[in-house]
Amino acid sequence: MKGNIATIPLMDAFRAGDECPFCNLERSAEQHAISFILGSAYMEDDIRAATDATGFCRHHYKMMYDYGNRLGSAWILRTHMKKLSEELAKELKSFTPGKSTMLGRMKKTNMADANAPQTALGGWVKQKTESCYVCNHFNEIYGRYLDVFFDLLEKDAEFQELFKKSKGFCLPHFGDLMEAAEKRLTDARKKELYPQIFSMMQENIDRVQKDVAWFVDKNDYRNKDADWGNSRDSIQRAMQKCAGGYPADPVFKIDP
Repeated sequence: MKGNIATIPLMDAFRAGDECPFCNLERSAEQHAISFILGSAYMEDDIRAATDATGFCRHHYKMMYDYGNRLGSAWILRTHMKKLSEELAKELKSFTPGKSTMLGRMKKTNMADANAPQTALGGWVKQKTESCYVCNHFNEIYGRYLDVFFDLLEKDAEFQELFKKSKGFCLPHFGDLMEAAEKRLTDARKKELYPQIFSMMQENIDRVQKDVAWFVDKNDYRNKDADWGNSRDSIQRAMQKCAGGYPADPVFKIDP
C-alpha cells in the first residue's frame, strides 16, 4: 500500500516494537505540538486565538513548563487568561444559586458527581479544564490512524506481519481500537480478527505481568544471583499497558 501522511507514521510506530504503537504515535504528536506552539508559532495570531480558546490540560501545561521556553508559555498564558477572566466574569454574573433543601444538605459530598455537573458554572469549569490544544491536535488525527490501521490490515502484507509480531496495545488504546472495529468491520471480518486481537492482548498482558512478578521475586535475597531476564524495565512497561504513555521517558525539553 502506497505510503502517505498517515500510513508512514503508523508503519513506523509498529516497527518501533513498543508495548503500544498508538502510544508511540501519541507521544510524537504531543511533542510536535509542544515544539510547534513554543517555537515561533505562539506569536502568530491564529495560533494564539486557538490556544486562547482551548487552553491546555494539566498534563500538557506540565510539558510546556518542562519544555523550557518560559517566555513563550508566558505569552500564551497572558492572552489565554485574559480571555478566561472575561468568560469567568460573565459566568459569575449570570450564575443563579439552586434551591437548597434539607435532604440535599444532609447528603455527603460525592466527587463522582463532578463528572456530571449540576450547575451551569460547574459545566463551564469542566469544559474549560478538559479543553486542550495539544490533546485536540492528536485527537484530530487519531481517528485517521485508526481508519488507516484497518485499511493496512486488509491490504498491506508488510503491515500484516508487523501486526502479528507486535506486542498488542495499552488498555486505553485497545478500547478505542475495539470501538472503531465495531463500526468499521463486517461481521465476518470481526469473527476472523477479534480472536487474533484478543489472544494478542491476553498474551502480552500476561507477559508483562510475569516480568513484574519476577522483578518482585528477583529482589528477594534468595534470588540475588538469578538473571533479571526481561524484568528490569517491567515497571514502566506495566504502567504503559495499564494506562498508556511512557512513564520512564525523560523530560521533553527545547534543544539547547
